[in-house]
Amino acid sequence: MKKMEEGLQKPSPLFPVIAFHGVLETLENIATNEEGYRADYAKALLDHANQFPELREGITDFSLLEKHKQLIKNLLADLFPTALTNNEIKAATMPFFNLTFNRTARFDKILNEAGVDFGMSIRNFDDHQFYVFCGCLVLNFYYGYHLDFSTPLFYDIPDADGIMRHYRILYNADFMDIIPTERAVKLTKEDVDLLIDNFDDLELWKEKFPEGSWITKGFGIVSLFDATTESAISNLKGNLLANDDFNETTEGNIESIFRSIYKIPDLRIGFTEVNTEDNVFTVAPFGNIKSHILTDKSEIECNSVLCNETLDDMLTKRKYLIISDVERYRNENPDESEFLDHLLSQNIRSCILAPVLKNDKLYGFIEMVSSRPQELNSINANKLDYLLPFITDTIERYYGELQNEIDAIIQNEYTAIHHSVYWKFREEALSHISNKSNRDAYKEIVFREVYPLYGQIDVKGSSTARNESTEKDLALQVTKLLELFRFIFKQEKLPLIEQHIYELESIEEDLKKELKADTEATVQGYILNEVHPVLQHFDSPNGEVHDKIATYFKTLDNKIKMVYDSRKDFDETLGLINKHMANVLDEKQADAQSFFPHYYERFKTDGVEHNLYIGASIAPKHTYSPLYLNNLRLWQLQVMCEMENEYYKLKPSLPYELDVTSLILVFSSPISIRFRMDEKRFDVDGTYNARYEVVKKRIDKSNIKGTKERITQKGKITIVYTQKKEETEYRRYIQFLQHKGMLGNVIETFDVEDLQGVTGLKALRVSVNYSGNDRQDGTYTYEDLLKELSESK
Repeated sequence: MKKMEEGLQKPSPLFPVIAFHGVLETLENIATNEEGYRADYAKALLDHANQFPELREGITDFSLLEKHKQLIKNLLADLFPTALTNNEIKAATMPFFNLTFNRTARFDKILNEAGVDFGMSIRNFDDHQFYVFCGCLVLNFYYGYHLDFSTPLFYDIPDADGIMRHYRILYNADFMDIIPTERAVKLTKEDVDLLIDNFDDLELWKEKFPEGSWITKGFGIVSLFDATTESAISNLKGNLLANDDFNETTEGNIESIFRSIYKIPDLRIGFTEVNTEDNVFTVAPFGNIKSHILTDKSEIECNSVLCNETLDDMLTKRKYLIISDVERYRNENPDESEFLDHLLSQNIRSCILAPVLKNDKLYGFIEMVSSRPQELNSINANKLDYLLPFITDTIERYYGELQNEIDAIIQNEYTAIHHSVYWKFREEALSHISNKSNRDAYKEIVFREVYPLYGQIDVKGSSTARNESTEKDLALQVTKLLELFRFIFKQEKLPLIEQHIYELESIEEDLKKELKADTEATVQGYILNEVHPVLQHFDSPNGEVHDKIATYFKTLDNKIKMVYDSRKDFDETLGLINKHMANVLDEKQADAQSFFPHYYERFKTDGVEHNLYIGASIAPKHTYSPLYLNNLRLWQLQVMCEMENEYYKLKPSLPYELDVTSLILVFSSPISIRFRMDEKRFDVDGTYNARYEVVKKRIDKSNIKGTKERITQKGKITIVYTQKKEETEYRRYIQFLQHKGMLGNVIETFDVEDLQGVTGLKALRVSVNYSGNDRQDGTYTYEDLLKELSESK
């Protein structure tokens, strides 16, 4: 085992002197006032000890402890009974110094099993704590204070099997005196008050307790016990880990345990939730636990309670807010008088607020308050370092269970929703959980006065391409079957085989004509239900017929048992296009949310469609401006250009040749959207707003008015609008992106054919400049456009 004297090298206000004057005085009293064996034994020990005056006057050369080992053992025999040496884990020591001697047999056995390289040190007991605790010893023993600095201390010692055991440390200092030296600073009441409030200020403690300014003369006794299952902590964990919420019983039990630990009979416990997104303190949404910060309010802004500097210390530095004397602190900090008066009105004269953080997430503040000043202070606040992890784990679990309940309601009653509107669903779910008397009613979610944006990148002629791929696969399979049946007919002239040849030839002729809606299902049903059973009948284990039938079945798709070559290429191509375009849109959309929070949804069809809704009701905690709508429209046009460019790069690697077209629908009038409970999705609300949905569903298949030409074309973006101001706005965007090399030089303008119930639509159409697909300067904003216009003027 490493020398424990290494612990004596730490800076300390105490200079340790090992002395046995207290024990020798006790022996002298026995020798003088008693008779018989005890008196004779005491006289014999005194005669032996008096030969070594250093035992009474003090030992600073600790090697002498080994020299006088047996004599010291005899002197301390009453304190270390031989009968208990194999049971007790006990030694003589100097408190807080890692120096032990006269150890019991069990103590020695534990250290020997730990190994020769093991160095014993107090767990999580740094030089700062060591120095301050030594100062507290002086305040208590010499000045007569009663500072409770008895935070649990532990030795972590591995056993013979390498398993780490945790031993709680108890000190007895009955045989120890504390003596000032000429370097000692005489302390006043004001000095002590300052020290009580400044545990963290090591320089202050060193100023009031200079190094080596006090002598600790004598010795202490350290007793260890295995604290793995310590009952007090088990009770605390049992309460915290119970499945119940923070009901009154649980809260009372926790408060009782805290009172026992802190030895403060009127200690009260509270908890206040912190909403970091909105920068407010709120009441915790579980149980009946009280908030001393809020009392009768449901929420309050953080800055109105605590100053920014204090909050920053608590959150970023994870410091506790400790006010040992609220009334005195109020007089010294008049700027925070409102909050401090609020505490005093609740008869809170000392308090500790401790942030509850787990994995960098702040849940709130544990509040410890007392009606007496200095009961809670910077010294006993350190006990929370041990207790807070259990509390934090419990609160994290409560919030996890609460979130699961909220998510269950949202998922069951609403849908998976975009984060921009999640707050609204969470608000309704929390209201539903709180209102236990009316658990059957779920409110519909409505956002009013929002501006819609719609866009799509559509696979051109996808229906025709799908039919062509289907026709190719069916024709190829019929050809394979005809070859196979003709071969079988040569072997066996059966009328049934001849009939199937006739039917397959008829299907072959039909496939050369235009494919009907039910052709695929009819042909597939005929092949699977009538043709394949016949082939399986003729599939004998051996022979040429068996080989040809086996070869035919190998050419089929394993799942559908049909030729699936062209259709597979088409489906894979469509899937790749949709996936790639959706990924591009999702990635860009994440950046767009930084402009102003807005609702976003997209759908994969034969291409990718997206809806955007922006307005004050989507993000009521932000200040809305029309500038954000302009910015989002410019962003949308850019992203459509970039998606076209991404497709242009993707196209050569696709297994099936397809083209895409792009469309944007402009709608300048604000609308309302309502979450449809039955459909689990948002939809426009009201008859007037329905016009927007009609246009959205029909516009992509429309023609230019008076022609048979579609309004959408490959390699171009079509922008549909109704008002002149919309045309003016988008011409500015187009000109800006032309200048940036993203769009072609020619802008087409035309009327859109009348739709059912909708007339007067117009459109702009502009080609995409694919040579601009390697831009490295990011997404342009509306402010960039304004700057460009300003510079051009």
